This record gives sequence, structure tokens and C-alpha cells, in this order.
Amino acid sequence: MAAAVANKCLSPLAFLTRRLSAPEFITQCCYHKKVVDHYENPRNVGSLDKNSKKVGTGLVGAPACGDVMKLQIEVDEQGKIVDARFKTFGCGSAIASSSLATEWVKGKSVDEALMIKNTDIAKELSLPPVKLHCSMLAEDAIKAALADYRLKQQDDQQEAVRASN
Repeated sequence: MAAAVANKCLSPLAFLTRRLSAPEFITQCCYHKKVVDHYENPRNVGSLDKNSKKVGTGLVGAPACGDVMKLQIEVDEQGKIVDARFKTFGCGSAIASSSLATEWVKGKSVDEALMIKNTDIAKELSLPPVKLHCSMLAEDAIKAALADYRLKQQDDQQEAVRASN
């Protein structure tokens, strides 16, 4: 498959008909159109109030490649994720994985969001094996945000117990 992509991108006709800039060449040849779409039009970029009891924040990184991903979720009283935001420093695949993850968690319960796997993200974005760590980061960020949210809920319950005693 890689050979087919390289042949398509490196064919002499491609260079004779139009000369691509370096960023265009990379997006045309190396990334699936879904990755390019999420990279060029990222969904849910931003931050939520990290001090809110309804917000969970996950911050994860991959030292090997330098990607850093912050994903936040906001959960309502019924335990449904009503908002999600991300900020990512990394390659197009990392940004696309973050963007897709925020889309997928919205509307899910906390337990349903835990079921999102990196393999599902990688499959949806058609990530090549060399970029699978980006989808793993997205899964880890979801889990970290959910763990932070649950920790805040436990702290809130413990404070309520202490106040009632």
C-alpha cells in the first residue's frame, strides 16, 4: 500500500502538471483526507474551567515524538458528557485524533466514553502504523480526563460526608 501511495505521489506526471509546496505534498501524499479535514478544521479546540467539579482534564504526552495532548470533558448531573475541548501540540495525526475524540465523547455517558479505543480512532482516521501512537494518546487523554472527573466527584462526596458529621 505504501508503495502505491508513493508511486501516486511521486509519479512524474504529478510534478509536471503542478508543483506542490512541502505542506501540500505532505497532506496530499501522507495523510488520509479525514486527518487533513480534522487538521485543517479542528473541532472543539479550546479549554474548559479546570477548577469546575463538572470538568475532567487529561494531560498526556509522548516523549518519543514530542506530542502533548490536553483533553477536557464537562459532565452534567445525569453523568452525560455535554462538552469536550482539546489543545494539542503535535503532528496532524495527533491533532486529528484529539479532534475526533472530542466529537466522539460528546453525548456519551462516562462509562460509554471509556469504551472508546485507540484502534477505533486509528481505523476511522486511517492512520498508518507509524502514527498509531497519536490514537493511543487520544485514548489515554480520554481516560485521564475521566479519571480526573471521577476523582473530583469522590472528593466532593467526601467533603459532603465531612460536612454532615
